[in-house]
Amino acid sequence: MKNYKIAVLAGDGIGPEIMNQALKVLDIVEKRNDVRFELMPASFGACAYFSDGKAFPDETIAICDEADTILKGTIGLGHEESQKIPVDERPERGALLPLRKRYNTYANFRPVSLPPVLSHFSPLKPNVIGRGIDFMIIRELVGGLYFGAKKRGVDKDGKRWVHETLEYDEEQIRRILHVAFQTAMKRKKVLHNVHKSNVLVSSVLWNEIVEEVAPEYPDVTVKQVLVDAAATAMCLNPGQFDVMVMENMFGDILSDQGGGILGSLGLMPSACIGDKKSYFEPSHGSAPDIAGQNIANPYAMVGSVAMMLDMIMDLEQESKNIWKAMQSVFAEGFSTPDLSNTDVESKMIGTDAFGDKIVAHLKNI
Repeated sequence: MKNYKIAVLAGDGIGPEIMNQALKVLDIVEKRNDVRFELMPASFGACAYFSDGKAFPDETIAICDEADTILKGTIGLGHEESQKIPVDERPERGALLPLRKRYNTYANFRPVSLPPVLSHFSPLKPNVIGRGIDFMIIRELVGGLYFGAKKRGVDKDGKRWVHETLEYDEEQIRRILHVAFQTAMKRKKVLHNVHKSNVLVSSVLWNEIVEEVAPEYPDVTVKQVLVDAAATAMCLNPGQFDVMVMENMFGDILSDQGGGILGSLGLMPSACIGDKKSYFEPSHGSAPDIAGQNIANPYAMVGSVAMMLDMIMDLEQESKNIWKAMQSVFAEGFSTPDLSNTDVESKMIGTDAFGDKIVAHLKNI
């Protein structure tokens, strides 16, 4: 029997509500497989700051260090509440970036997937969607502008200034490219390299490393695309993409656009993979305006569990079962208020009820 210690960081806003549905699914997986999950809850994000004075408390760090992997909910607050927290302890700066840095989770996987049963959520026209959308964005997660040196000050004339440094070395680039090429080999063997080499010297180096790594994967076709052109193409012809690889900031922006063409970031789970430890989280925010109302859809949170089972626990079939179960709930005409679509009549149910229906379908698979 395999045993896994999972740090459970429910987070802020709707995080605890959707995490509860994820844990229901894990319970079913545990009961019918030769696996045991030791769940270790810990405080993380704004809730941790208000209770412990730090967004990533020492106790939470210790739990995450001990865990085999991390299951993370949403973090963050609305603007007014965020003002009550010092800038360096706000959830993104004080918790999320330190989490990524501590465990060197450099490879972010964000599937942009819209099977036909979910196609009505997309704002794109049916002739653009075709038979569905299915591509993977792979984003370098611990380099670039987000982790470079940051300074601000005032010059001799009293003008405020800021310096932020975009930093990458060739090893950081090389390792994410190997992840992308290996992923492409498992899919359609087409890799779009997203860059801005007509302006940024960092992209010039990035592309040089692409040319050095590509010969190791002769079966993969590499297609070059500028980031602005990629943004347009994702809306006009998303079917041309299969695997896309890019640096940190480009990946942050384009993956959110991926949520846009799906119709909601609530339909996008994600995996953040490091050599020694990984964490799994929904791509969307904490939606504090609807927290506690039992109306948030748990699709991305439960989908993150499916990715965890597949990517690090050798439970590929159960991962497929979870995707099938979730899509079956939508196929029956059910949805939650946050994913309502005026063009399609749906039977609205709450977060808990949606999770229960996922579990019911999962039991029958």
